[in-house]
Amino acid sequence: MLDRIAATLLRRRLDDYPAVALVGPRQCGKTTLARSLPGRYFDLEDEGDKLRLDLEWPDVTRAAKLLILDEAQTAPEIFRRMRGAIDTARQHNGRFLILGSVSPQLMVQVSESLAGRLSVIELSPLLLGELESEVQRRRHWLTGGYPDGGVLRPSRYPTWQDDYLSLLIQRDLPLWGLPAKPQVTRRLARMLAAVHGQTWNASKLGQSLGLNYQTVSSYVDYLEGAFLVRRLAPFHANLKKRLVKSPKVYWRDSGILHSLMNVESREALLRQPWVGASWEGYVVEQVLGVLAATGRRFESFHLRTSDQYEIDLVLDYGEHRWAVEIKLTSQPTTEDIARLNKAADLIDASRRVMVSHTPETIETSAVLSCDLPTLLDRLQRA
Repeated sequence: MLDRIAATLLRRRLDDYPAVALVGPRQCGKTTLARSLPGRYFDLEDEGDKLRLDLEWPDVTRAAKLLILDEAQTAPEIFRRMRGAIDTARQHNGRFLILGSVSPQLMVQVSESLAGRLSVIELSPLLLGELESEVQRRRHWLTGGYPDGGVLRPSRYPTWQDDYLSLLIQRDLPLWGLPAKPQVTRRLARMLAAVHGQTWNASKLGQSLGLNYQTVSSYVDYLEGAFLVRRLAPFHANLKKRLVKSPKVYWRDSGILHSLMNVESREALLRQPWVGASWEGYVVEQVLGVLAATGRRFESFHLRTSDQYEIDLVLDYGEHRWAVEIKLTSQPTTEDIARLNKAADLIDASRRVMVSHTPETIETSAVLSCDLPTLLDRLQRA
């Protein structure tokens, strides 16, 4: 089993809370990570496991062992029973581990029943720093991070991604509440792939689908809640320049993006006119994935001004900000750094980072120019 960065955070939260929710997309490795812990495991999508848990509930909740409940969103009644069990012995931590494939925003029962009793951790598909070999790391951008999606077994890409997305569209998303017909969701997915890395324009997408912008936005809410896409919010501040106030939209897993765009090899990817947007989204997800897995408190944004100053990723830690610019090049220029510094000055960023494919790391007191593995290592150790 590969070592997951989030494993340390998970154990720490179980020491501090009665219950922990480990959420993330289907097939990202939640069950594998959870079953590496000592405890009783129940899959709530399995009717036999669900019945067994119901009959054994008094015994398993009195036992000292961790109770692991997989796909908990399929059994909403369990949250009320958990609240009762937690409140009878509030001083005991590490009692429940809930696994879910939808975000807490869609798991309404979590916020209603377990507020103050539960900590939420988001697990992404495999991150670059979690891979063991250089061959896997080189393949990661093309295939994405799903363990079964090709990063470990290259022959599975892109067939696995096509099947995975089809199953979500046909079964899971409707079960989670998405009212769109599967063929509409499929068209929406392809359109979102075509605008990957661009500013969000619900009206334009709605016109293409024959829907109003409110409906399109609500459909994308479900894709976001299933950890498929991310809308990166615009940075808002009292600046002297006019700011673009729309979020950017990204497919969170680069392998799913590339399968939707019919790209089957790294060579074919590098020939695409949108390859820069793909690289940008990939870097954004790797950075945010590492920060989430290490438990850092932060907010993330993008910045674009009306006169074309831009920061691909703004990391706001409260006391200080990082400005991260992402370039698909092996030789960032002094002009690139100068433009990054001008944009970073607008938001008083204390750290300015240029991420590229450069083999050389250059660092001053305020500026860091490096490749992605170096940046991720710095973030993880920090």
